[in-house]
Amino acid sequence: MTLNKYIAHSGQCSRRDAAELVKKGKVKVNGEMMLDPGYRVKPGDLVILGGKKLTPQKNMVYILLNKPKGFITTTEDPEGRKTVMELVENSGAERLFPVGRLDRNTTGLLLLTNDGDLAQKLSHPSHEIKKIYQVTLDKSLSKPDFDKIAAGLELEDGEVKVDSIAYLESKNEVGLEIHSGKNRIVRRIFESLGYEVEKLDRVMYAGLTKKNVNRGKWRFLSDREIILLKHFKN
Repeated sequence: MTLNKYIAHSGQCSRRDAAELVKKGKVKVNGEMMLDPGYRVKPGDLVILGGKKLTPQKNMVYILLNKPKGFITTTEDPEGRKTVMELVENSGAERLFPVGRLDRNTTGLLLLTNDGDLAQKLSHPSHEIKKIYQVTLDKSLSKPDFDKIAAGLELEDGEVKVDSIAYLESKNEVGLEIHSGKNRIVRRIFESLGYEVEKLDRVMYAGLTKKNVNRGKWRFLSDREIILLKHFKN
């Protein structure tokens, strides 16, 4: 097993993030710094990250959280702000980490797991996982701007296309389906046209919804949902 995969299977992060940790010199193998993510871990090797011995997880855990506003999507925050890990600390699972990221003020569906392989698959931009958001704006979205978003916009880091957009109960509320995993992409779409996003709620991710999961609550995924995620295709 390669070193980055070994780290991912230990429930620390995705394989992609594990590779970055290795390249930054954060990992030691048998007391020596190892900078090659592709190093083949041998039986008896001692792998250390952050002063802790790593051991691959045998029991994988998958949690769906309905994230409330005001929580950081990270395993720990040096500034002492509230993190999503506090919301699932009674799950009994060790070494969980979030799959992807929701802004502090964004609410909705967030997955947490200790399955590094699945996290890698779902987080990597090349897999273009489908997401649906409910967006509340500070003013009504004009029809010309609606059409611009539907046709595709050019932002500072390139073109972004949505899969679909629709007005909801009022013209300052829209539903947006998108594959892009770029940072703050939904907020930036509307900000580029002069709108402020007052509320942003992710209602669907990779075919999963937060139905019957109240804000701030969580549940374990069913066996069927786990299988569907592992074989998920848009």
